[in-house]
This record gives sequence, structure tokens and C-alpha cells, in this order.
Amino acid sequence: MRSSGVAGRGPAAVRRRLVKELGAFGVVGFACFVLDVGLFQVLYAHLGTGAVTAKLLSTLVSMSVAFVAHRYWSFSHRAHTGVRREYLVFAMVNGLTLLLSLGVVAAVRYPLGQTEPLVLQVANIGSIAVGTVIRFLSYRRWVFLAPDHPAAVPTPAATPTRR
Repeated sequence: MRSSGVAGRGPAAVRRRLVKELGAFGVVGFACFVLDVGLFQVLYAHLGTGAVTAKLLSTLVSMSVAFVAHRYWSFSHRAHTGVRREYLVFAMVNGLTLLLSLGVVAAVRYPLGQTEPLVLQVANIGSIAVGTVIRFLSYRRWVFLAPDHPAAVPTPAATPTRR
């Protein structure tokens, strides 16, 4: 038998939550993409920072901004399992996608010998696109858990009081 949507568990409720997550993820992702690309450009093209160092710094800044925005907006309706655990897993996911991005930028810069900012920026943007898909799926699976996940930390309102 099909669920009627009671308690927000029906197909329509699931779709609404997914649309909310994707929409908010897209807005946060776009803002952090602009921050990442802009900071990379400033560091590499204008301040003379090495390409890989510029990519590392731009990613670390945009990652920290993204965590706060995703935790308190994009995935705010999901279970809270503690900021420490969530940030650690978030950082691990972002660390893996950062390694992917660094590898792409380094491969274009060094073995291919490219030094033009535009070429490196295209490599940077391509690595961000692949990393975005990996991050969305990973955040939903491992960072911001489903609301009924057993690892969820009870909120003060849900914790029974002892007398």
C-alpha cells in the first residue's frame, strides 16, 4: 500500500525535501563556486601564488563557508549528529574532492606545461563540477544524515526530563 504522506513520509514529501536540498545546495554551491574561482584568480593571476597553493587556499575558504551554509540551511531539516562529527566527515569528503581538484590542476600545470590562467581556470572549473556531484551525494549519505537515522543526537525538546 502507498504512503499517504502522513508525517512527511509520502512520495510528495520526499520529493519536496529533495527539491529543497538540491535548490539550497545549488545556491550555496554557486556562491562558494564564485568565491573559490574568484579567490583562485586573485591568488594565482594577481598575487603570484603558485597554482596548486592558490587552489588549496581557495578551496579551504569556500569549504568552510559551505559547511556553515549547508548545515544551517541546505540540510537543516536532517538529523544533527554533532558539529564535530559532521565537520570531520564534511572535511574528509571535501578533502577527497580537493585532492581530485589538486590532481587535475597539477596535471594541467606541470606535465602538460600549461601556465595560462584561462587554461588553469578551465581545469579548476572542470574539477569543481565533478567534485560537486560527489559532494552532494556524500553529504546526504554520510554528513547530514536522514532525520530518522539512529545516530541523530536528540534535541533538548525531544529529551525527556528527569525529576
